[in-house]
Amino acid sequence: MRLSGSITALATPFTATGELDLDAWRRLLQAQLDGGTQGVVAAGSTGEAAALYESEYDALLRTAVETVAGRLPVLAGTGLSGTAKTVEQTRRAAALGADAALVVTPPYVRPTQSGLQAHFRRVADEGGLPVVLYNVPARTGCDLSPDTVAALVGHEGIVGIKEARGDQERVDALHALRSDTFSLLSGDDPTAARTMLAGADGVVSVVSNVVPRAMRRLCDLARAGRRDLAEALDAQLQGLYDFSGIEPNPIPIKALLERQGIGHGLRLPLQALSDIHRPTASRIARDVEALELSCRDAVAA
Repeated sequence: MRLSGSITALATPFTATGELDLDAWRRLLQAQLDGGTQGVVAAGSTGEAAALYESEYDALLRTAVETVAGRLPVLAGTGLSGTAKTVEQTRRAAALGADAALVVTPPYVRPTQSGLQAHFRRVADEGGLPVVLYNVPARTGCDLSPDTVAALVGHEGIVGIKEARGDQERVDALHALRSDTFSLLSGDDPTAARTMLAGADGVVSVVSNVVPRAMRRLCDLARAGRRDLAEALDAQLQGLYDFSGIEPNPIPIKALLERQGIGHGLRLPLQALSDIHRPTASRIARDVEALELSCRDAVAA
């Protein structure tokens, strides 16, 4: 498996009464297909995986696999705090038809680097899916070091990393580990263009939930080395990047999806976007609509 380009970390739509909205989920998936997205993540942190029941996890993943129908890879968020549970969840995702597992460093428990190596090797050995490492220390309290990644790269079941630290030193260290069998994917929208211009393979994006065409075009431009055009488009996305971080993910992006008619609200302890930010959300929603139209026209031309 070779992962690259624009990969969307999908939000999970709910109904107005808080139930899983599979109709909205299918529409979100179709919008991604129509927008040229090159991969999707179901039930990751953006998808509020921690708030899903097992039956909902199964329904989300099964529906994603059915809707996508092999047109792009479906990654399942399977990372949990314990190794045995992560293996079990990864096997579950494999049985449901996922193409790969996105496995975050174990949240909260803060293992050593040696423990991280053992964890990821066990999941890759026993989980039944190709593994994409996921490092997001701001959320997990645990940083997967480049040296540890280097020790894992040779494992045939470990196919890439989503690195959410956007600092250049980290990107440079990981870039040296890229190969035909190991992808470097940005996990930080605001620095993704810079990371891809420096040689990364793609991005696992939150904002592409609402701008799939724009993010696909950004990836194409950056990966082709078309710096001026990539940086110009990236500048147009800056307001969306800023808004997506105005409150914890996925609160802002779900406010925009709701304005697109996809889903209602979040599950506690997450709450809806604060009233003070709602005028900004409405403005960003209009900007998003215009940007997606301009990117569609640019691709058509």
